Amino acid sequence: MIDRDGFGDDTGATGTDTGQAAAARLDRLVAQARAASLWEQAWPVLWRGLGILLLFLALSWAGLWLDLAPLWRQIGLAVLAILLIVALLPLIHLARPDRRVALARLDREAAARDPALRHGPASAAQDSLAVGAADPGSRTLWALHQRRAAQAVAALKVGLPRPGMTRRDPYALRAGIVVAAVASLFVAGPEWRQRIGAAFDWHEAVAPGPNFRVDGWIDPPLYTRLPPLLIAMDGSDQHLRAPVNAQLIVRIAGQGRAAANTTLTPNAGLTPIPGQEERPDLREERYRIVGGADLVIVTPAGRQKLTVEAIPDRPPEVTAVGGPEVNGRGTFNLTYRAKDDYGISSAEGVIEPLKAGRSLAPIPRINLALPADASGETDTKTLVDLTDSPWSGARVRYQIVVKDEAGQEGRTKDTEITLPARPFRDPLARALAEDRRRLVTAPDSDRLWVQGALDALLVAPDMFTPQPPVFLGLRTATERLRKAKTDADLIDVADLLWEMALKIEDGDLSDAEKQLRQAQDRLKEAIERNAPDDEIKRLTQDLKQALDKFLSQMAEKQKSQPRDPGEKGQTNQPSKTVTPEDLDKMIQDMAEAMKRGDTAEAQRLMEQLRNILENLQTAEKGGKSDQASREMQKQMRDLDAMTREQQGLRDETYKDGQEPRGSQRPSNRGQQQQGQQGNRGQQGRPQQGQGKQGQGQQGQGQQGQGQQGQGQQGQGQQGQGQQGDVGDRQQALRQRLEDLEQRMKENGMRGEQGLSDAEDAMREAENALKQGDADEAVDAQGRALEGLKKGAEGMAQQMQEMAEGQGEGQQDGGQQPGQQGQAGTRDDDPLGRPTKGRDMSDGRVRVPTADESAVQRARRIMEELRRKLGDPTRPREELDYFERLLRRN
Repeated sequence: MIDRDGFGDDTGATGTDTGQAAAARLDRLVAQARAASLWEQAWPVLWRGLGILLLFLALSWAGLWLDLAPLWRQIGLAVLAILLIVALLPLIHLARPDRRVALARLDREAAARDPALRHGPASAAQDSLAVGAADPGSRTLWALHQRRAAQAVAALKVGLPRPGMTRRDPYALRAGIVVAAVASLFVAGPEWRQRIGAAFDWHEAVAPGPNFRVDGWIDPPLYTRLPPLLIAMDGSDQHLRAPVNAQLIVRIAGQGRAAANTTLTPNAGLTPIPGQEERPDLREERYRIVGGADLVIVTPAGRQKLTVEAIPDRPPEVTAVGGPEVNGRGTFNLTYRAKDDYGISSAEGVIEPLKAGRSLAPIPRINLALPADASGETDTKTLVDLTDSPWSGARVRYQIVVKDEAGQEGRTKDTEITLPARPFRDPLARALAEDRRRLVTAPDSDRLWVQGALDALLVAPDMFTPQPPVFLGLRTATERLRKAKTDADLIDVADLLWEMALKIEDGDLSDAEKQLRQAQDRLKEAIERNAPDDEIKRLTQDLKQALDKFLSQMAEKQKSQPRDPGEKGQTNQPSKTVTPEDLDKMIQDMAEAMKRGDTAEAQRLMEQLRNILENLQTAEKGGKSDQASREMQKQMRDLDAMTREQQGLRDETYKDGQEPRGSQRPSNRGQQQQGQQGNRGQQGRPQQGQGKQGQGQQGQGQQGQGQQGQGQQGQGQQGQGQQGDVGDRQQALRQRLEDLEQRMKENGMRGEQGLSDAEDAMREAENALKQGDADEAVDAQGRALEGLKKGAEGMAQQMQEMAEGQGEGQQDGGQQPGQQGQAGTRDDDPLGRPTKGRDMSDGRVRVPTADESAVQRARRIMEELRRKLGDPTRPREELDYFERLLRRN
């Protein structure tokens, strides 16, 4: 008999180990089944509490508590708390399922999974043998039953809890609560914590203050480049400093009696000015600070006083640096220095006639370039072109006037000057230009004088106007002047006279020059106003075409004009030239600078181009150098030749002095000397001071020696006889140097100490050679060479100073006077490095990248850094350093 309660005979308790393992597994399954049954009872109750918590979060994140008073927040929380307690109260009555319930759950789940287990395997595993324990047959059957029960227990599993929520919540309201909570979380955003905490904030809100606001600030004038100054409206008195003409603004925003009762009381240092249009909710008061300012602000919240110390704006100061620097073409440079607190807004040269009277053309206005800074420490230079103005050549009063942004003026003293005029080489062209000036500037008093001058030119056509077109044009101008009745007629006559003067002087070149000047002005104006790229491209093309036309006509004119024979000796001199390709490249660089937005670089290139063209036109107009300049150049060439000849004499003296000390002289010395004289300069000579000679000087010395050697071939004389021949040539060279010094003084140049020292050294060498002392002669000749070099440098410096004094200083595209002579004597620097090809403009070496703009220099540096960074052979630390530099920039 089987006992289902497990209280029968325990004969089966002595079963096998398999039965024990099955019993242990069954105990675990029973524990899991109890937990699942407990969860099925508790989950519906817990979900009700969780739903109330989700409802609280949804209401909080939606902002419900933000709109409720603290009392209602407490009531809401109390209601939710009561609901939570009521919802969770059934948890108290939950009881743990017993073993019989757990076994029944296992049997149901086993039967649901496998119909073969409908007999209740879990409960059967709990059975025990009640009777028949002594019967062997019963025990055998019982053992078989236990093995089958153990197999059935091994196949048992506990299913998942099934709380049956669909039965309790058939409309899935729980999902709606979850969706509402998630949606409200997105609504709250970063304030989700603050909104939850607002439910527990039961403090009363602070009562709002008056419904108005007072703000104040000071706006300095734009030209001061100072930031606005805010005023703290906290009721305390304040002391501030602001520039004169700054604006003090007070704005009162809001409505009600508080805003209406706010009053402002300014003193005399504040001048009221119109402000923003008044509105019901806004009132604005503006004042200009003209001196020490006080403003009292009275509001319902208190009284506040503002004291503003006015920073004075002093008028600008201007100083003219020298007078007009006239160029060879009639243009001139005006240089000045200006100083102001905040900068100069405009600068112009004001011209006034000496005598009051009527004129046909207005007095020209000279707009000057503005200084780069307002410190007054740098010179500001402006190129002025009044060559086309009828006032050029007139005697006027002149002063420079600068203004600052406040309208204050600074003036230089009145100076009487003659406005530079375009120079005319042709006497008739010069006379017509003068007639035009007098007719325009003083038509009432000088008209009859001009009429008489034109009639006088027609008296002798063969002398004054041999060309028929000139005679006909002059006759037409005379008749028009005689019949002129209005100012317009007189202006037509003046224009005709000017056109005739240009045609007589330049032919067709004047039209090309005018077009070139107009193209430059248009492009310069476009660069200053930062015009679009397409306009810059078009104006650049116009400038290039005008430049090509001007250069072409200038070349044709130069071909048609004969050269001065005195200039033929200068044609082979090396000089700095500017080719059309250089000018085209400069124009292209200017356009590229505008494309990348580098306006400063474009303006610099434009100014450089204008200077080059100005110098080119000056050189073309001047044509030939004057006699003094040609004489100076000849003196420098003579000095260069003397230096080469002195070097040759020294080499020959040294060689002759060394021969007797060697082995026996061969009998055919005269024949050998014929083949050696031309190559002496190529032999190594350990002379004192020889290392100081430049490479170019050595080459020129070799050439001079070769020429001297041709005259010495076949000389077989030795000792005193040959040294006497060298001494005669040394004496002749000294006499030539004396003659050169005399010619220098006749040209107005001062004596050079170096040349005097060279003359004394030559005299010593001459005496030593006649006495047969070769060593003393070589030493004296070395001192003579040093003196000649120093004298050449001093002469070049004098020539440059004289040229600068005459307004002919070194210019772009020209050559420094005396540079040709210097090149022959000094091609190495003191360290022996070649200086050939360097730009030695005024004795100072030009820095190769000094003309680069900041953008170009930065780009070049960045490219160099990238190149070095790409070199894998460099140390890692260096590559890391380059990478940090590139990353920083």
